[in-house]
Amino acid sequence: MARVPIGFELQEEGHKGDPALINVTQINVNYPGYPQDQPEVAPGGSEPGLYPSVSDNSPAPIGFEGHVQSELKENGEDNSVSVNMDSPQNEEAGEDEDNSKDTASLLAAEEMMINEKATLVFRDGKRKIDYVLAYEPEDNEDLKKEQRRNTFEKNLIEEGLELEHEGKETSKNGKTCFTKVHVPWETMLRYAELLNVKMPLAVNDMETQLESCFENCWKKFPSPFELDEDLLPEEPNYFTAPFNRSRMDQYIGVEYIDKEGQFVIKDKDTFFTHAQRSKICYEILSRAHFLDLDDDDDKFNKKFGVRKLVDNQTYNAAYPLHDGRYHSDHSLLTVGKDNDRHLLYELWARPGRWYKYQPLDQIRGYFGEKVGIYFSWLGFYTSMLIPVAIAGVVAFIYGLATIMDDVPSTEICEDPVISNYTMCPMCDQRCSYWHLSDSCTYSRATYLFDNPATVCFAIVMALWASFFLEFWKRRQAEIEYEWDVADFEEGEETVRPEYEASVSRRRTNPVTNREEPYVPGWSKGFRYFTSFSILLFFLALVLAAVFSVILYRIVMSAILYGNSESIIKTRASFISSISAACINLVIILILNMFYQRVAYFLTELEQHRTLTEWEDAFTFKMFLFQFVNFYSSIFYIAFFKGKFVGRPGDYNRSLLDKRQEECDPSGCLIELCIQLGIVMVGKQIINNVKEILIPKLMVWFRSRQSLKETSEEKVYSRWEQDYNLASMPALGLFDEYLEMVIQYGFVTIFVAAFPLAPLFALLNNVIEIRVDAYKFTTQWKRPLAERAQDIGIWFGILRGISAIAVISNAAIIAFTSEFIPKLVYLYGYSPDQTLSGYTNFSLSEFKVQYFAPQSVPDDPKMEIFGNVTQCRYRGYFADDPSSPGEYKYTMAYWHILAAKLAFVVVFENLVVFCTWLVMYLVPDMPYKVKLQMLRENFLAKEALFSADSIQKQRERKNASSN
Repeated sequence: MARVPIGFELQEEGHKGDPALINVTQINVNYPGYPQDQPEVAPGGSEPGLYPSVSDNSPAPIGFEGHVQSELKENGEDNSVSVNMDSPQNEEAGEDEDNSKDTASLLAAEEMMINEKATLVFRDGKRKIDYVLAYEPEDNEDLKKEQRRNTFEKNLIEEGLELEHEGKETSKNGKTCFTKVHVPWETMLRYAELLNVKMPLAVNDMETQLESCFENCWKKFPSPFELDEDLLPEEPNYFTAPFNRSRMDQYIGVEYIDKEGQFVIKDKDTFFTHAQRSKICYEILSRAHFLDLDDDDDKFNKKFGVRKLVDNQTYNAAYPLHDGRYHSDHSLLTVGKDNDRHLLYELWARPGRWYKYQPLDQIRGYFGEKVGIYFSWLGFYTSMLIPVAIAGVVAFIYGLATIMDDVPSTEICEDPVISNYTMCPMCDQRCSYWHLSDSCTYSRATYLFDNPATVCFAIVMALWASFFLEFWKRRQAEIEYEWDVADFEEGEETVRPEYEASVSRRRTNPVTNREEPYVPGWSKGFRYFTSFSILLFFLALVLAAVFSVILYRIVMSAILYGNSESIIKTRASFISSISAACINLVIILILNMFYQRVAYFLTELEQHRTLTEWEDAFTFKMFLFQFVNFYSSIFYIAFFKGKFVGRPGDYNRSLLDKRQEECDPSGCLIELCIQLGIVMVGKQIINNVKEILIPKLMVWFRSRQSLKETSEEKVYSRWEQDYNLASMPALGLFDEYLEMVIQYGFVTIFVAAFPLAPLFALLNNVIEIRVDAYKFTTQWKRPLAERAQDIGIWFGILRGISAIAVISNAAIIAFTSEFIPKLVYLYGYSPDQTLSGYTNFSLSEFKVQYFAPQSVPDDPKMEIFGNVTQCRYRGYFADDPSSPGEYKYTMAYWHILAAKLAFVVVFENLVVFCTWLVMYLVPDMPYKVKLQMLRENFLAKEALFSADSIQKQRERKNASSN
C-alpha cells in the first residue's frame, strides 16, 4: 500500500467539492510534463487528469482576455483558406468551414474554462486552495533557499496545513514551481477561535423594524444609480459573536444535533468566507519558522514568516487565488455570475458603471474589510463633492458673467488716463518702466477667482469640511457594526510578527496575563527622539528644494522682464509662474520616492506593537513629508510673495542680496490659482496614467512571456495566471489614501483661490474609483483580506487639514485677494459708494530720483515714456514732507490692515461655531445602529448562559449514567 505523503494525513473523506465544479466533466488525459511514475501528491489517489491538457491556441494574456488576438502568423502558422468569392460552392464550403471553426473554438473555450475552474482546488477536486507559494528554482540556486523552503513547509504541515506541489515542468513558462496550501476544517476552527473571528449567531430581526417611513418610501422610487437587485441579491444580515469551538456542536447536513449549535452553520464549505480562510492561512504562514529552532542563525527567533522568505527571494510570491476569470462570454443578466470576481468586474470595475453605486458588501467579502472601508470612504467623499463642485462652478460662472462689469479691471484696460500710468520697474536694472495697461489680461483673469462669490464659496467650503467629517463618522459607525469591526483594534488585533522578532525583552501583559514582548519607556523615548531628529532634517531638505524653486522664479522673472520682445516681457510673470510650477511638480514626484524609504526606516526603528500602530506612525511621517512637499510652494505664493518686498528706494534684499518678487498690480491670486491648478491637476493626471498603464503593461509582458516560452499543451492554471499578475504595493492602500488626502487639502485649504478645485476633484474621483476597481479586479494579485476598524490616522489628518483650511482661507481672502481693500475703499473712501477710482487708490507714487543705484533701469526707454520723474507701484505709501526721499504708510493702510484682521477673527469664529453646532446636532452613531449593537450584546450573553446550561446538563447526565 502506498504511503500517504507528508502533509495529507488529515484528509477528510467527507469534504464536499467546489460548487463551481459539480457539473465539471473531467477529461481523462495525462497531465503534460508530469512524470507518470511519480507517486500521487494528493491523498486518496485522485485522478491526475483533473488538470488536463489543452491543445487549443493559448489564451489571451491576463488583462487582455476580452481582446481578440490573432497570432497564427507570428508562430509560423497560416490557416487561411483561399476561395473564389464568385463561386456559390466555395461560399457554401467557406460557411461550413467557418461554422466548424466556430464550434471547435466554442468547445475549446468551454474546455479551457473547465480546466481553469479545476485548478481552483487540489487534485482531489475537493479541498480549496487557500494560498499559493511560487518560486523559480535555478540550476545554480543557493542550497540555503531550498533548505529554508523545506523547513518552512515542514513546519506548516506540523501546524496543521495541507500542501500540494506542482513542479516547474507543469507550468506554462517551464520555470516556476508552485506550492498550494489548504487549511483543514479543524485547523480553521482552532485559529478562528484564537483570532476572535466573529461568526453568525442569529439572523438580524431588527433591521426592517428600524427602517424609517422615509427610507421605505425612498426605496420604492427607481434610481439609475442603484445596482440591479436581480444581479446582486441582498445578503442576509446576522448578529455575530466571537467564534468558540465549545459553543459549536456537531451537525448532520444543515440540521444540528438536538438543535444545540449556537452558530449559524449551514455548510462547513461556506461557513468561512474565502477572505477569512486566506487571512487565517496567512496568520499561520507569517509565524512559521524557516530555520530549525536550534540553529545558531536563529538565536533570537527572527527567522520566520513568509514575508521574509519573499523579501529574500526564497519564494517569488505568496498570494491567495482569484475566484476565476473576471470576464465571461455569457451575459450576466441571462446566465448569472461565473464567480465573485466576474460579478465585481461587471457591476463595479467596468468603466461603463461609473455612475452606479458600489457593491460595498461584495467588495468587503472578496477583498476584506480594509479594502472595503477604503472604497466606502472614497465613494462617500466623492458623493459629498457633488454639491460643492456645483457651487464652485456657479461661483466661476458668476465671475465670467460679471467680468466686464468689474470697475478696477476696466480702469486698467480701458481708462485713457489710468491705463497709461507709468509703473516702476519689476526688477533691478534689466527691467524698464511699463504701462499699467500691460496687466490688463492679468487683471481680467484675476477677477474670475477674486470676486464676492468666491468669498461666499470659501465660507461654504469651510462648513462643508465640517459636515463631511461629521457625516463620515456616522457612516463609519454603521460600517463598523455591519462588518463586525467595531472592537477590532481592542480585542482582535494581534501583535506584529516583526515586533515579536525584534524585541527580546518580555513581560506579563496585565490585561491578558500572558507573556508578551515589551519595549521599556527609556528605549521608546530614545527611538522617538532619533526618529524625530532625522524627520526634521529631511523636512528641512524639502524646504531647501522649495527655496531653490523660489530663487528660480526670481531669476527667471528678472531675465524675462529684461527681454526686448514685448510679447515675452508682458507675460514674464505668467511664464515664470507656469515653468516654476512644472519644475516644482517634478521635484515633488522625485522627492516622494526617496522620502518613502526614509519614513519606512524610521517607522521600523520605533518598534510598534501592532500593525495599526505601525501604519499610523508611517502615515503621519509620510504625510508630513508630502504636506511640506506639495503645499510649501503654494503657501509661499499665498502668504509671502509680494508681502515683504519693501518699496522703490528701499527694497528688501535679505534673500541672498536679491530683490524679492512682486505681485502684479491686480494681486497674486491668479499666480496662486496657476500654481494650484498645475500641481493638483498635473498630479492627478500623472497618477491616473501610472495606475492604468504600468500594471497593464507589466501583466501583459509577463503573461506573454509565460505563453510563448513553452509548449501550448499545458493547462494555464489559475495559480500561474495569478502569479503573472502585478502585486499590490507593499504599503497596501497607503498610496491611494495619500493621493486622496493631498487632494482634500487642495480642495479645502486653497479653495478661495481656485473655486473649480472641487469640480476637478470630483471628475478625478469618478475615474479613480473605477481605475482602482479595475486594478484590484483584473491587474493585481488578490490581496490579503485584512481587517480594519476605520480609516485609521487618516481621519485625524483630515480633521487637521480642515482646521488649517479655515485659517488658510480666511488669510487668503484677507491678505492675498483684493476683497477687503475694495470693501474699505467702497465704504470708507469712495466719494460715490462705487469702486470707481479704486485702482488709483491702491497705487502709490515714487520719485525716481530717489532710486537706489542698483534699481535704476539700464534702458529707461525714453522714446516711449519720455523723461520719467515719477512712477507708480502697488502699495499704500505717501511722501514724508519732513524727510525728502522717505515714504511712510498712509492711514488707508492701517484701516485696511485692521479690517483684514477683523475679517480673519470673524470668519474663524463663525466657522468654529457652525462646526460645533454640527457636531452637537449630528450624533456620531445612528440610533438604529446603537439599538442593534445592544441587541447583539444581549444575544451574545444569552448564548453564553445557554452554553453554560447545556454543559451542566451534560455533566449531570454523564454523572448519573456512571
